[in-house]
Amino acid sequence: MSSRDKLENLTSYTDSDTIQKAVACAKRGRHEGRLQLTAAMAWAAFACPDACPAICDAITSAWLGRGRIPEVPKGLPEVPIEAAFWETFWSTVDGPEEGYDAISITVAVAALGDSLHEDFGSLAERHALNHPGAAAAQRNPIPGYTDMSPLANCPEDSLGYALHRLILDNGYDPEVLRRDDIGLQELPRVLHYLNARILQMHEVWHLVAGYETTSSGEIAISGFQLAQFGHNYSSMFLAVGMAIGAFKEPHGFNVAMQIICEGWEHGRNTPPMMDINWEDEWETSLEDIRRKYSIPYYKSIFPPDIIEAATEAPLWRRVLPILKLLRFNLRLRRNARGISPQLATQ
Repeated sequence: MSSRDKLENLTSYTDSDTIQKAVACAKRGRHEGRLQLTAAMAWAAFACPDACPAICDAITSAWLGRGRIPEVPKGLPEVPIEAAFWETFWSTVDGPEEGYDAISITVAVAALGDSLHEDFGSLAERHALNHPGAAAAQRNPIPGYTDMSPLANCPEDSLGYALHRLILDNGYDPEVLRRDDIGLQELPRVLHYLNARILQMHEVWHLVAGYETTSSGEIAISGFQLAQFGHNYSSMFLAVGMAIGAFKEPHGFNVAMQIICEGWEHGRNTPPMMDINWEDEWETSLEDIRRKYSIPYYKSIFPPDIIEAATEAPLWRRVLPILKLLRFNLRLRRNARGISPQLATQ
């Protein structure tokens, strides 16, 4: 049986004991641990959205070694994952020959929704509706596009000015993607609102919560958004990213898991940000906003450009980041050496 077949077979309910063993196994550099963790995330992302908080809490608690590892509830509503979906999933994991950039992978992951079971949308909407960070989706109208023109006149230390400079200096689209181009208008209303607002405010949350616009920052903020808003796209993005790591970049898998778990924990420890009327805060300084809404600043054990430095910099500049990553993986293996998880490899 191929590793891809094993992942498909493992994508089902996963209890916390299996997750804990999978974490120890992955930390020791074993492929079966990476498969099991990816399968647990894929099940929550593509079949059982109500399981996502428990799955992510269990993975994060085990990975970071903090707190009790919670149980994953049984009997939650789920839909089957059909063969046609897996064909699309593996095509997405393989990606284009030239590789993904930030926009192309976003579009590819969003397109996976078209291959899911017809009843999945209602499960995802119910999960989003019940999420504590999504109350605004029930009472607010679908937001229009952000008017960027007034932001240039905001005070230099303000959120509005920082947002204007971030987008202008980097040539970003103010809302990452044009929402009509990816069919948000066809989603159930709650999901339409959440996805539209997340696209609209994604760069705001980068600035306020402290996420750099680097590869590791984008990975971490996906964990943050998933914890904050029950954002189903974020769970799909992380499942695809974990699969890419497991099958194509195994030496980077543990680094990605550390970053994902840091972002998830940060999102769990931050008061809900979806309910904030950010347009009222354009002229407020970032420090005052964080203090006003008790928003902690994201901190990672890695420098924010660790991935770029290890892969894109000149060879002489790559040495130190690569050594840091190697030491990190060696430390994980030493810490997990005393645990011998026996994982099912079907």
